[in-house]
Amino acid sequence: MNKLTIRDADVAGKRVFVRVDFNVPLADGKITDDSRIRAAIPTINLLLQRGARVILASHLGRPDGKVQDGLRLRPVGERLTQLLRRHVPVTGDALGVGTEDAIKRLRSGEVLLLENLRFHAEEEKNDPGFAATLASYADIYVNDAFGTAHRAHASTVGIAKFLPSYAGLLMEREIEMLSRLLETPERPFAAILGGAKVSDKIKVIDHLLTKVDMLVLGGGMANTFLLAQGKAVGKSLAEPDRVEDARRILATAEANGVRVVLPVDVIVAKEVTRGTEYKTLLAEKIPASWHIVDLGKASQDLMVDALSDAKTVFWNGPLGVFEIPSFAHGTRAVARMLADRADKGATVVVGGGDSVAAVTQEGLADRMTHISTGGGASLEFLEGRDLPGVTVLPDRPAVGAKA
Repeated sequence: MNKLTIRDADVAGKRVFVRVDFNVPLADGKITDDSRIRAAIPTINLLLQRGARVILASHLGRPDGKVQDGLRLRPVGERLTQLLRRHVPVTGDALGVGTEDAIKRLRSGEVLLLENLRFHAEEEKNDPGFAATLASYADIYVNDAFGTAHRAHASTVGIAKFLPSYAGLLMEREIEMLSRLLETPERPFAAILGGAKVSDKIKVIDHLLTKVDMLVLGGGMANTFLLAQGKAVGKSLAEPDRVEDARRILATAEANGVRVVLPVDVIVAKEVTRGTEYKTLLAEKIPASWHIVDLGKASQDLMVDALSDAKTVFWNGPLGVFEIPSFAHGTRAVARMLADRADKGATVVVGGGDSVAAVTQEGLADRMTHISTGGGASLEFLEGRDLPGVTVLPDRPAVGAKA
């Protein structure tokens, strides 16, 4: 990565505005997965160790410019207080006299969390006035929110035009790992793509077909490829209007010498619910009233064997309805195999909320080379697109260049 990072910044005694991605899942007001909060801790700790006054800012959910009590950041502040072992107060609003006073009182080595930025419609509109107000709080801007880097919002793009700007440690790590996939992967390089819809990932598949040696497909999106091969999928989740795209992708893969691995047998269920009747069938002709919900054992073995010598793997999307334990076997089998590959020196990058959740539930996250917090940003990066929140950050001067 060639961006200036917080390692390049003199932050002692300065107010540092850090855009973080604390868009965490909540249930009954409780955080159900704090991985995005924990991912930001190294940046926050480094700034605190260097004597910065840290102002954290994030969005949570989609409040559409209106205050929603269920999307306040108080639970995040409480979790940060536990992780940092120091009190992290949350302002009542991202703007206003109270927030300005809290920032003025902030001392070196202290942290303040602004209330949900998206309570203000100006945030998503990248309103210059809103960005200028946020910038007035600080001396330095740091973007550590890779998960929002594909959005041109006031706190990800607009503010960087008013302050000296740097990438945080998480932003740096995300860009380095994803760039390695596209530019210098050790081969064989395999991509595993799952999830519900092929339409969400057509562009990333097209780009990866110029990079990978193998494409492994599962989940609902694989059903569209089975349709493209003339197979019946019953009532399974699929996109008949994307069959031609699937055929084109299969043809391109063959032309590029990319091996495509699709399910050969599947678990089918009468209903996509817990406790329903299910059985294993060949992935040829699924009865009209049944749903494909997971990989069969032969498919699991096929995929594990195909990936057994991969040196680089990118995985995005579960390979079945993994929220239901009976239909999570395929996802879990691949997760275990990838952990073993990483243990043996392969580079394994896992991205996307559901696949990250699956790896975390299996207790395997620490064994992967990198767990991406990026979600949609990761996919857009792997499509080869420029991300506004990354582009706006200044590059490190070339060696020998005059300052």
